[in-house]
Amino acid sequence: MRILLVGAGGVGSAAVPIAARRSFFEAMVVADYDEGRAARAVSTVDGRFTAARVDASSAEAVAALCREHRITHVLNAVDPRFVMPIFEGAYAAGADYLDMAMSLSKPHPERPHADTGVKLGDDQFAQAERWAASGRLALVGMGVEPGLSDVFARYAADELFSEIDEIGVRDGANLVVDGYDFAPSFSIWTTIEECLNPPVIWEAGKGWHTTEPFSEPEVFDFPEGIGPVECVNVEHEEVLLIPRWVDAKRVTFKYGLGSEFIDVLRTLHKLGLDGTAPVRVGGVSVAPRDVVAACLPDPATLGDRMRGKTCAGTWVRGTGKSGEPRAVYLYHVVDNEWSMREYGHQAVVWQTAINPVVALELLAAGTWSGTGVLGPEAFPARPFLDLLTAYGSPWGMEER
Repeated sequence: MRILLVGAGGVGSAAVPIAARRSFFEAMVVADYDEGRAARAVSTVDGRFTAARVDASSAEAVAALCREHRITHVLNAVDPRFVMPIFEGAYAAGADYLDMAMSLSKPHPERPHADTGVKLGDDQFAQAERWAASGRLALVGMGVEPGLSDVFARYAADELFSEIDEIGVRDGANLVVDGYDFAPSFSIWTTIEECLNPPVIWEAGKGWHTTEPFSEPEVFDFPEGIGPVECVNVEHEEVLLIPRWVDAKRVTFKYGLGSEFIDVLRTLHKLGLDGTAPVRVGGVSVAPRDVVAACLPDPATLGDRMRGKTCAGTWVRGTGKSGEPRAVYLYHVVDNEWSMREYGHQAVVWQTAINPVVALELLAAGTWSGTGVLGPEAFPARPFLDLLTAYGSPWGMEER
């Protein structure tokens, strides 16, 4: 296996030392628009890793780099603006593809808080037949959320439940960043996108529909000392992925943002600072959202200032295999102190990065295989969860 990792930001850089401890691949090329950043990402690992420059907005550039290095698998670790050119570049070069966030959505033009428009991943699923006909695999949404959360949904359906009433992905943390009044632990560009778009809900008999941002608040009690966190509906890929492969009467995604974070996002929206269309300022054109991102600290640099834990998980309720009502929370917790000490990367980006590396190892071994555009739910869950534990990062389950 010869891997092209596109993006040497927080998640991409965290994937490098995780992969360096494994032997399943022959080479990994780490490419970024800033080749110096890619070089720094590979500076402390072995000779299987090399750095390169790539323009992720150009499918032709991605394809050319794949051909140059005889790439078999492309791992997309940049923000979702660049999903389609990387996706198409991998296809053009004859490589398989993985990402951690799917192609962008567009709200319904007349009824954005009732009906879906272009859904997350629609542009990729539109090409599923072409990928399948070529015998190639695009494994989409293979981070932590989406990704591990979807694996949990498949595990619950296969091994814990005979009938599922609801699958609810719930994400929460008690992380604190010292020295900053406002410092997101993940890409603010992506956070704005998913939090201010209309959230999608799946319901049997109704299908996918939307609601207003930050709707249906609930307090969810997270494990391992994190405790109760208020969670709200947010647009996320799991709701678009899980119903394609797992039978459930309802699927939701709720994120523990906190009132201050929500207020900041609402203010950015009111001021138009969440916009992606360039605005002319003097002699320069720049997207307001890019200005916001430039004014905030790079999440990859915050690890030394962060304290606490982050939790990603999937809450499932329905009828258990015994015929009795059952509810469980399947989860994965990472302590920032541990991830910094063990890998030198903060908890949120590290937790995202480990999952596509695990998936790549399963593909290399032939344990996972398939063609077309597939989500994590399309594959058996147990091998993934066992290998994740073997990486030294176990998962947990609580009866609720």
